[in-house]
Amino acid sequence: MQLTIDLTGRDVLVAGSEKSARQAIRRYQDAGAHVFRLSTPEDVPSDGQLPERPFLVAVVDDGEAGWLGLVERCRDAGIPVAFEPAPGVEGHVTLVGGGPGALDLLTVGAVEALRDADVVFYDRLAPYQELASLTSAELVDVGKQPGLHKVTQRDIEKLMVEAALLGKNVVRLKGGDPYVFGRGGEEVAACVAAGVPVRVISGVTSAISVPAAAGIPVTHREVSHMFTVVSGHAPLTEKEHTHLAGLGGTIVVLMGIGTLPQLAAGLRRAGMSPDMPMAVVERGYRPGQRTTIAELGTIETAATGCSNPAVLVIGEVVRVAETNRNHAEASAELSRLAASLLEA
Repeated sequence: MQLTIDLTGRDVLVAGSEKSARQAIRRYQDAGAHVFRLSTPEDVPSDGQLPERPFLVAVVDDGEAGWLGLVERCRDAGIPVAFEPAPGVEGHVTLVGGGPGALDLLTVGAVEALRDADVVFYDRLAPYQELASLTSAELVDVGKQPGLHKVTQRDIEKLMVEAALLGKNVVRLKGGDPYVFGRGGEEVAACVAAGVPVRVISGVTSAISVPAAAGIPVTHREVSHMFTVVSGHAPLTEKEHTHLAGLGGTIVVLMGIGTLPQLAAGLRRAGMSPDMPMAVVERGYRPGQRTTIAELGTIETAATGCSNPAVLVIGEVVRVAETNRNHAEASAELSRLAASLLEA
């Protein structure tokens, strides 16, 4: 995570080996500090005097108990001391689920992995606008848009593996969850095949969080006790339409704006009622979030102006959300009325 204190022009002493201190050094340099370093406790002068009187001493937790003497001397001299975590083992890959794009929906594990990174390969649906406040790593945009893949999936995997083999800590930051239509399984397989250590940090999937942002629960007592998540990248087959229509519960479709007409028509042909409520939630948790609600029989017309990124929700839970919204709006109106009467 980047530093919030302004260290422009300040001298900062970083205590720690080159490998263990590399990320701390980047953070302080990015904050504008002049950084100098002690590699081992033996580098501390025997008289206890530091090379210069720094504004701050940052001690990296690299297992060297010998830094305790330096810490005591700094405290005696009134020099502030900051303790920095050591990076993880060099040369590994972490697939990180970035959630629906909201910074406050990143997990603690995601934040820690970003702090530990030397390079981050990020997608367009990840919270990339906030990365400068989360990591001092090199940032590489490998985001794919519908019909425009500036970096192919195979090339992304190659970049990840090559960086890890060079000893870098790599984060592959994705929107949502790596294992929910995120091709995380393929990227793990590529790392395993190359002998690169890899782990996965799950993220908040947009299949649940984006409907929630619009007030839509994917399950609701006595309304829906199951939900099905479907990829909308390609049109479904008639058999798949029939299967979905017969499941009941809630259907959530990710990346489905392009195939919405085929989906709606296919579900109607499969026997789903045309008055089944349906919602299109665009840009969940982002500026310009918008929800369009219609019925299965009219959704193609209602959603004409909708665009990706969007999540489609089909099921009676959409009606539940509408009821709750109407109740909340009525309650708010009553509150405003009561307040105006009290003022009168």
